[in-house]
Amino acid sequence: MAIYQLDENIWFPDPHLGEEDGLVAVGGDLSVNRLLLAYCNGFFPWFSYQESDEPYWYCPLDRFVIFPKEIHVSHSMKQLMRHGKYIVTFNKDFEGVIRGCSTVDGRNNEFGAWLGSDMMKAYTELHRLGYAASVEVWEPDDATSEEQSLKLVGGLYGVAIRNAFFGESMFSLVPSASKLALIHLARALDKIGGAFIDCQFETAHLKSMGGRHISYEEYMRLLK
Repeated sequence: MAIYQLDENIWFPDPHLGEEDGLVAVGGDLSVNRLLLAYCNGFFPWFSYQESDEPYWYCPLDRFVIFPKEIHVSHSMKQLMRHGKYIVTFNKDFEGVIRGCSTVDGRNNEFGAWLGSDMMKAYTELHRLGYAASVEVWEPDDATSEEQSLKLVGGLYGVAIRNAFFGESMFSLVPSASKLALIHLARALDKIGGAFIDCQFETAHLKSMGGRHISYEEYMRLLK
């Protein structure tokens, strides 16, 4: 097992040679070309900007994904969606979503925070070029006038290339907002034949939504 040092050239080592936790390489940059090469091969950057000036690159061999057709919609979520309390959009406020993911509940002040200014700039540039996308959840105000305003109360963002969506982060200011965004994302991907949503690491929340493990070999077969 080894951790490789990247340089100014854009390349990634064989992920089978990395650490057990999926860490394979350190260094390089967050340029568009490097990020695109990374995601096309199952890599993603994840590092504490308070502790390191260099990106850490992960590529777990045990992948945790959600297949669009397998998204789990609980009874309570079905009720929430029927009531139409929230409005869900795509790519209407990418910067608002990534900012929410960074700062909700004081995440940016916690030790180990990873969504810093460099990461936010990198993914905002990916979005500008059409390689990253957001899902927004809005709550209408109670105004009775025609100028009803909307408040961003949750959402998610990630990288959208080839036939997959690589989830990066999500946030909620109201209960179940991130779940609602994930359900709408899965349904939208299903309609266009998307292969999977890459969740990067298993969490109880994502497992309850239908996430499961597949091998890196199966992951790359589906991606290609």
